Amino acid sequence: MFNKDKWSEILEALNANRFRTFLTAFGVAWGIFILVSLLALVNGLRTGVSKDFGDFATNSMFVWTQQTSMSYKGLPKGRGFNFRTEDVQVLKDNFPQLEYVSPRNQLGGYQGANNVTRKEKTGAFTIYGDYPEYIKQQPMDITEGRFISYSDIEEKRKAVVIGQDVVTSLYDIDEEIIGSYIKINGVNFMVVGVFNATSSGGNSEEDANTIYLPFTTFSQVFNYGDIVGWMAITAKDNTSITQIKPQILSKLKEQRTIHPEDKRALGNFDLAQEFGKVNGLFDILTFVGFFVGTLILISGMIGIINIMLIVIKERTKEIGVRRAIGASPWNIRSQIIQESLTLTIISGMCGIAAAAGLIWAMNFLLDQSGPVDNFANPTVNINIVLIAFLILIISGIIAGMIPAMKATKMKPVDALRVE
Repeated sequence: MFNKDKWSEILEALNANRFRTFLTAFGVAWGIFILVSLLALVNGLRTGVSKDFGDFATNSMFVWTQQTSMSYKGLPKGRGFNFRTEDVQVLKDNFPQLEYVSPRNQLGGYQGANNVTRKEKTGAFTIYGDYPEYIKQQPMDITEGRFISYSDIEEKRKAVVIGQDVVTSLYDIDEEIIGSYIKINGVNFMVVGVFNATSSGGNSEEDANTIYLPFTTFSQVFNYGDIVGWMAITAKDNTSITQIKPQILSKLKEQRTIHPEDKRALGNFDLAQEFGKVNGLFDILTFVGFFVGTLILISGMIGIINIMLIVIKERTKEIGVRRAIGASPWNIRSQIIQESLTLTIISGMCGIAAAAGLIWAMNFLLDQSGPVDNFANPTVNINIVLIAFLILIISGIIAGMIPAMKATKMKPVDALRVE
């Protein structure tokens, strides 16, 4: 129940020495400010670094061919080879844990020689031959038209989906795009879709300068036959691609007559494994942020204990009088704990508010200045703030309990004799 007299007394006690109260409160506010700010910075780094992975399904891997480093079954060391379309079906048949196996081929690059023309305009772009499911592995924002379809694959249509920077380079403003034609290495293709790159990392410029066409059309037009340049492989949600990667590589070696122990013949990039390493690093940094912030908070709580001990010493005679006129030890203890808790919560909320202001300022500056490499959207989960608030309450009770126990141990007669 709210007791006006008790709260007036608590506020009077805190106002008795405002400078001392301010310094004590500052220690707690600074501790919670550091704790929340460190966690926000770690989350900002986690978000920024994660964007380097783009939006590609993280439970994925890429695999490509290199040169053999061991002779095998009469075939020489140093042999070059390629995947074939039959290898894709073998993986699908032998690994039901896989969600997607996407064969891919590539032509040119957006920083290479000009390979695309439209009327009098030309440009250098990255050309990919893909299957329709690739958009589920690498999400794209289709702004006009559609992505590649299986009817495009089956009929080997000369259809393309182009990035926004391709549009900027080859088209005039307000010019109709869908249904128009571009030439890739002298071959006409009809534009059926336009996409925006969803990644804001270092590959966003390259993504926007990309053109996708049906894999089968790519193979036929550019004389690739059944060659597969590399594969993008994604496992189902209940399966780790990292765990089944050795079996996948072993099956591909068997398909291409590669020595089972040849570790250099196949190159691979395990996106799930790399993403896990990054998450592990930031989990450690989050722990460090909690640890450092908690230590600083503890130092602030020690300051409150020391100040409350001083306050108890200054009010020893007052406590003796209250005990003499009938105040119970619990009444004395509860008031001291309330004073400590009030000081702790008020100063802690000030620290949380200051940290929230800093987080808002960082996000505002990021919005104004544009994307920053490896840092984006520093935030703190509301659950973290609630945990910090709970730590404050527990710390405030503990900080008040120690001086309160000391105050009630002294006999009223002895307290009254203190000068």
